Amino acid sequence: MTEHTTSDLAIHAVGLVKSFGANRAVDGVDLTVRQGTVYGVLGPNGAGKTTSVKMLASLLRPDGGEARIFGHDVVRESDAVRRRVSLTGQYASLDQDLTGMENLVLLGRLTGHAKKGARHRAGQILETFGLVEAAGRQVKDYSGGMRRRLDIAASLLNAPDLLFLDEPTTGLDPRSRAQVWEIVRALVAQGRTVLLTTQYLDEVDQLASRIAVIDKGKVIAEGTKGELKASVGAGAVHLRLRDAVQRPEAEQVLALTLGAEVQREPDPLALTARIDNNSVNSNGDNNGDGDNGGDNGEGGAAGRASRALAELARRGIAVDSFSLGQPSLDEVFLALTDRKAEPAPSGARKEAAA
Repeated sequence: MTEHTTSDLAIHAVGLVKSFGANRAVDGVDLTVRQGTVYGVLGPNGAGKTTSVKMLASLLRPDGGEARIFGHDVVRESDAVRRRVSLTGQYASLDQDLTGMENLVLLGRLTGHAKKGARHRAGQILETFGLVEAAGRQVKDYSGGMRRRLDIAASLLNAPDLLFLDEPTTGLDPRSRAQVWEIVRALVAQGRTVLLTTQYLDEVDQLASRIAVIDKGKVIAEGTKGELKASVGAGAVHLRLRDAVQRPEAEQVLALTLGAEVQREPDPLALTARIDNNSVNSNGDNNGDGDNGGDNGEGGAAGRASRALAELARRGIAVDSFSLGQPSLDEVFLALTDRKAEPAPSGARKEAAA
């Protein structure tokens, strides 16, 4: 494994395995994360995300495989690993009866700071996270977003080079989620590396430069957002009909003209079809050939979408809206795992854009 480890890698893991009795929670996970980036690990509950993070943070011993953090082996050099990393889990590790300042000073003392140094460092962190005014209040009186910000702040007391954030926004309202996102961006701007596990597609879409999709203990896809989207098709057609009665006929038309499987959306007027580069139309012609790679022209996604729209009009099927674009991350996740990822909390996109 040494030949693959370079000076710019924060994480390099090969074939990580962890079992709990008969349950193989992690089944050969490979991860390569460059320094100074946000790396997203996306997957449903029980996929193996948290177990993988605990092994990388040296909290669980792998049953198989190897992992290095900044070149240090997580088993043989666990002390060196722990000096470089910090982990914020799914649940806040704070004493609810202490104030924000008291929590940070206590954790600072436990991690080796002298009393004066711990208080000074706690003050710096509280200011950075906009919690100075709440420093003297008991944590039980904090909002969920404030508790999460304080929890992340506590993880930064010793200025780690790599921060593991395990589903950091679960249960937060949209505004608090957006605040956590800004914290993550600020950390990376300072040169830190963040490994973020989440069930929320919009979270990795907003933050991560590369994404690994984990399901049933395995990495089933890895790459940039664009690479993952391209891996499941050249484009996605979305249409909304004027009359729900015509949806079955419209579904047949799309399937024939696009050579693709058509999905019925919860909206009784809506249909979606993902166009594969190698889809075959109703005449048996492979539309993915040619210099354009199947993306443009008569044989590409745009050409097939145009023919589908024309055929719908010829049959008198009224369409209120019709669009062709890259598959969404939700469609990517559905294609890879045969199930949808967690939806973002209501209003999250609106708040994040504000």
